[in-house]
Amino acid sequence: MEILYRSDEIAGRIAAMGAEITEYYRGKELTLVTLMTGGLCFAADLARAIDLPLWIDSLAVASYRGCRSTGELEFRSMLKLDPAGREILILDEVLDSGTTLKCVCDYFGKRGAAGVRTAVMVEKRLPRPNGLAHADWTGFVTGTRYLVGYGLDADELYRNLPHIAALD
Repeated sequence: MEILYRSDEIAGRIAAMGAEITEYYRGKELTLVTLMTGGLCFAADLARAIDLPLWIDSLAVASYRGCRSTGELEFRSMLKLDPAGREILILDEVLDSGTTLKCVCDYFGKRGAAGVRTAVMVEKRLPRPNGLAHADWTGFVTGTRYLVGYGLDADELYRNLPHIAALD
């Protein structure tokens, strides 16, 4: 395992993203929706870095089995809050193929959200012909290596690491 982003680097990016998001949404009512389980660490830290009153909800979706993408999206849990009329910021740990985030953005759009934006901890440098091209806010941009830590997993392991590492 090679550490790519240390916990102090992650904390610095979270603080900067929180400040940017605070300014963008100032005067608006914001709802954070975390994609579980991967987005949990990122969402907990980012929510505390956003200096606004927030509604917080979560949605469990999956497109991976083990370490491979299935190409299909499975909804494993649903929202508690009605997204209609809300400013939604979707939080996830990684933008990989972009299909999960695109599908979730479409889901909120169809349910009448006032606005839908995205924030991810890591965005991989990949072509995304069928997915969301880029997140609105990104912690780090990286290559295509398989990553673990800070919510990123390999078959549900390593999510609890305080750093982000490449699993080779």
